[in-house]
Amino acid sequence: MIDKIFEEAQKITSEEMEILIEKTINLLESERMLKEINGMLVNEDLVLCSPADVENCTIIGDIHGDLTTLYEILKHIDLEDRMKDKRNKIIFLGDYGDRGEKSPEVYYVILKLKLEYKNNIVLLRGNHEGPHDLMAYPHDLPLFLIEKFGSKGHEIYMHIKKLFEKFYLAFVVLGKFIVLHGGIPSKALTLEDIAKAKVMHPKKSLLEEILWNDPKEGEGIEDSYRGAGKLFGKDITEKFLKRNNLMLLIRGHEPAREGYYITHDNMVITVFSRKGAPYFNEKAAFLDIKLSELKSKEDINKFIRVI
Repeated sequence: MIDKIFEEAQKITSEEMEILIEKTINLLESERMLKEINGMLVNEDLVLCSPADVENCTIIGDIHGDLTTLYEILKHIDLEDRMKDKRNKIIFLGDYGDRGEKSPEVYYVILKLKLEYKNNIVLLRGNHEGPHDLMAYPHDLPLFLIEKFGSKGHEIYMHIKKLFEKFYLAFVVLGKFIVLHGGIPSKALTLEDIAKAKVMHPKKSLLEEILWNDPKEGEGIEDSYRGAGKLFGKDITEKFLKRNNLMLLIRGHEPAREGYYITHDNMVITVFSRKGAPYFNEKAAFLDIKLSELKSKEDINKFIRVI
């Protein structure tokens, strides 16, 4: 199945891509309307589940059009066998395209996987899938779509922008961890703040910070060098996690030479799942977490996978 999907990605036509995008939009809208994904609760832009509902959770960071590394990761976890159990979940952290010439093919693969394994896969939103006023620049996805699909590329891009709005902002395993793209919003108190971040945008900066924030050494909040979002200290992480009975924040958004890095006294782990230019990290990483073995924040180290 995996080999077939990746082969199809190379030969996909504009018509087939349009149909795939539309089917995925319909599926994600259905999840939101039903407010659940195979027992996982959907609250606005937040997906929540109990540890009892999850056996294994694979978390894949920024891909940015790196089709080769995505293939390696999915083969490494033996995806087809893993997906036979609906308690096994794959969470994608966003930033599927931009910066890599295989961005259209990566989108094809992740959307195809979502349709094939709808109960197992959660698609999160990154800053490269942001709304128009928060979009990362340069934003070269339209150029890759035009290169792939010719005159139909712009039309496909306009359609895929509607898909961005359907991606979730966060995934939570209660009592364990929260997964999102950038970081904890500086004024977020509860999980409900995360769930309603998009509704509150742009009146409040919750959405901007979820997509753009980065952890920093020390404490407090300061403006980010990225031009959007904030840099948040250990105290922000600690207060939010403690208030919501969570151990860990799992996020992407930042390149890491070894594919990952851990900060804030083991409370924050960053995973980046592509290699090479333009980020020049030497390795890619992802997490493969067996929920029954995650007893403390220190345990996260044994679930890191580097390729």
